Amino acid sequence: MKKGLFIFLLGTCQFIFAQYLVKGKIIDKTNTPLEGASVYFNNTTIGTLTDVNGEFELNASNNNYTLVVSYLGYKTYQKQLDISNTSFLTISLEEDNEMLNVVEIPNTKYDDEWKYNLASFKKAFLGRTKLAEECKILNEKDLHFDFNRKTNTLTAFAKKPLKIKHTGLGYLITYDLVDFTLDSEKVFFSGYAQYQNLRKTIRTKWKQNRLTAYNGSQMHFLRSLLAKEFEQDGFVVNQFRRVKNEERPSEEEINFAREYIKLHGNVIDFSIPVTAPKTKLDSTRLTLKKARELPKFRDYLYKKNVPYEEMISFEKDVPFLDFKDYLSIVYTKEPEEENFIKGVFWSRRRKPLNVQTSHLVLSNGKVQIDPSGILLDPSAFYQEEYWGFEAFATMLPLDYQPSKNK
Repeated sequence: MKKGLFIFLLGTCQFIFAQYLVKGKIIDKTNTPLEGASVYFNNTTIGTLTDVNGEFELNASNNNYTLVVSYLGYKTYQKQLDISNTSFLTISLEEDNEMLNVVEIPNTKYDDEWKYNLASFKKAFLGRTKLAEECKILNEKDLHFDFNRKTNTLTAFAKKPLKIKHTGLGYLITYDLVDFTLDSEKVFFSGYAQYQNLRKTIRTKWKQNRLTAYNGSQMHFLRSLLAKEFEQDGFVVNQFRRVKNEERPSEEEINFAREYIKLHGNVIDFSIPVTAPKTKLDSTRLTLKKARELPKFRDYLYKKNVPYEEMISFEKDVPFLDFKDYLSIVYTKEPEEENFIKGVFWSRRRKPLNVQTSHLVLSNGKVQIDPSGILLDPSAFYQEEYWGFEAFATMLPLDYQPSKNK
């Protein structure tokens, strides 16, 4: 993600990138060097602090990383770099004199409403996986929320970068939250993440959890796709079209029914069967029953085993993810988590499947794929089902490399 939300071993094929040394200097508007500024490549473990002269050095492979510089009292600097064609960088930071004008942060009360919003934020941002249970935000009180009751939208702000201790994957993550919105249908968050290993020696548990998080992920799929090895890596890609469900009441009818119910004390018994409504209350009950049980849209599968050529296009050798309608991406080598069933299929009791199915749709046409295995424009796509369920707690740094013996 700025997201959200990579590596090079794909099946038996490994991409090998040249290593480059990126050097630079951080100054303020008076050309004074800034010592102790945090300089890192977004969503990686590659980072450092500037020295007494404001200078830094970073080792990186040949990727289009986003360089991020943060320093207390200054605006966060970010710029996408072509690592292979970068000279000595001199970066001047701007003082941050602006106050957040959306939320009155000094007046935040850490009351029951704040705690409720915090719980909603963590469930949407960290996710509901088992790994999410091993994530702890160390500075929760730096989070501030605004809930719009008219639009049913929760917005989150952070006065300082979030410090997230992830004992499941073995990382301490500094996350500079840029945007977070949650409504009844979707969640969107973006920001800048710097990963640090919790220990120099990586525990066996962390190695296994990282590999499990990687397998079947969007990162894994995109790398496999670029290597033309997605099928042997366990991915099956189908294509479907989504159309409006004409059997479901319109939003206007649903809102009218809800207002009518309010006039009757907000009490309605859905257990009473209604097939041929005789009264207005019967019609209202039937409308709301259909709204609860029927999906807004229906999906129609029209192509199985979509080939590489129908998902990828190129411009001057630069790869783009490029397809119509929706992709259903099935990972066949790992089962669903129990928590996924509880969250998505609360009204349909079933056992976890032995495959994980995710949906991917492009919102602005094609989107560029970086060789590290990410989509460069986080606003140009969205994902549903399993990838949407996994959220931030399963995300790995871009420089993560799975074991050769996976």
